[in-house]
Amino acid sequence: MATLKDLLSQIESLQSQVSEVRQHEVAEAIAKVRSIIDEYQLTANDIFPSSRGPKSSAKKTGGKVAAKYRDPLSGKTWSGRGLAPKWLAGKNKEDYLIQS
Repeated sequence: MATLKDLLSQIESLQSQVSEVRQHEVAEAIAKVRSIIDEYQLTANDIFPSSRGPKSSAKKTGGKVAAKYRDPLSGKTWSGRGLAPKWLAGKNKEDYLIQS
């Protein structure tokens, strides 16, 4: 049966081997990637497109929405989206519609 000291020594040796093999394989991978980039004349933008460009799939937030309701006393308006304002609470919304 192996002693704790032997097992710890083996772990240290294996970790060292893992580190060396990883460095070697990463270097090979980088060389392959650079070769492909040169072969196809790729740019960083081809590989990692900017999220700010027109091809962005990011969801855009909507702009302001026109007001649908107006309080005749204060002149405050509401688009009809979100929580209803206090001045409209318990009242018929149709009475406050803005005529366009």
